[in-house]
Amino acid sequence: MSRADRAVLGAYGAAVCAAAYGSMKLAQALGANALADKDPLPPELRERLLARDPLFVASHWVLAGAAVVGVVVALAAVRPWGAAVPRRLLLAVAWGLGIYMIARAVGVLGFGFVGDGLLLAGVRPPPVEHAALARDLARWDLLLWSPFFLVWGMCWTATGRGLAARAPARG
Repeated sequence: MSRADRAVLGAYGAAVCAAAYGSMKLAQALGANALADKDPLPPELRERLLARDPLFVASHWVLAGAAVVGVVVALAAVRPWGAAVPRRLLLAVAWGLGIYMIARAVGVLGFGFVGDGLLLAGVRPPPVEHAALARDLARWDLLLWSPFFLVWGMCWTATGRGLAARAPARG
C-alpha cells in the first residue's frame, strides 16, 4: 500500500472514529448513558457525570461539535474541496491530534495501556475506598478506550504523514 493510500485510509479512518465518538457524546448530551459509566474518571467526577451535572452535559455538546469538526478536517485532508483549507493548519491538526491520542492510549497522560496495566498488575494501588471500581474502569479502558484512541491516533498520524509528503499546492 502506497503512502498516499495509507493517508487516504487514515483520513477516512479518522473521520469514522470522530463520527463514532461524536455520536456517543451526542447521545450522552441528549440523556443516554452510552458508555458514560465506563469513563475512567475519578469517583467524584464520575458521580457528577452520571448525575448529568450541567458542566458534563455542556462538555458532551462541545465534544460532539468538536467531533463534527474532526470529521470535516479529516475529509479536507483528502478530498478536493479540502484544498481551500490551509495545508499547514491541516498538518498541525492531524499531527497534534494523532500524537495526543497515541499518548493517551499508551498511558503518558495517566491512564492508557501503561497506567491500566500497572493498576491491574498491582504495581500502582487503586484508591482503597474505590478499588473494585478502579479495577473495573481500568479493564474497560484497557480493552475499549485505549485501543480506540490508539487506532484513532494512528489514523490521524497517517493523515499527517500523507499531507507532509504531498507537495504543497502552488497558487
